[in-house]
Amino acid sequence: MGFLAAGLAAAMPAQGQLPEPGSTPSSVPNPLSDTTVKPGKMLLFDLEARFAKDVLEHGGAAFADWFAEDGVSLGNGQAPKLGKVAVVKSAIWSPKDYQLTWTPTDAAMGPSGDIGYTWGHFEGHSKDANGNPVTTTGRYITIWRKQPDGNWKVVLDAGANEPAAAGDCCKVPTGN
Repeated sequence: MGFLAAGLAAAMPAQGQLPEPGSTPSSVPNPLSDTTVKPGKMLLFDLEARFAKDVLEHGGAAFADWFAEDGVSLGNGQAPKLGKVAVVKSAIWSPKDYQLTWTPTDAAMGPSGDIGYTWGHFEGHSKDANGNPVTTTGRYITIWRKQPDGNWKVVLDAGANEPAAAGDCCKVPTGN
């Protein structure tokens, strides 16, 4: 999440959490109530939920901790952060100063079962120099890779800001 989070309606799950069965609007797929969801997709949704919870509780240090040594972070309008060391140096926010949340919209696991991606919406909350609330929203993609030790790490995280009322990216054009 280049800089991730979720600007979703009240019916959506809490920050970084998977939706409760039957609690989401019909236009948003619920992986927990879909009996056809493959285990790889559920693994990716679980990774995202744990990643988001950790970042919400611990801020930038937790964000950086989820990256692989060769991970890359692409933030909107910022130079790429190449490698975990660069991500650590840039992810210096405290959760009391900046709250980053996100909710995955979808996920897919590669055929080998050792790489996959998630994408969705993010929201960041902070205050400007005058103490006024600032909200940033956007979309993100995260690519996950299973490490030799069996743990999963972020190898690419990218985000792009969007206006708060940008709507749903995935509606099929009506052909007017």
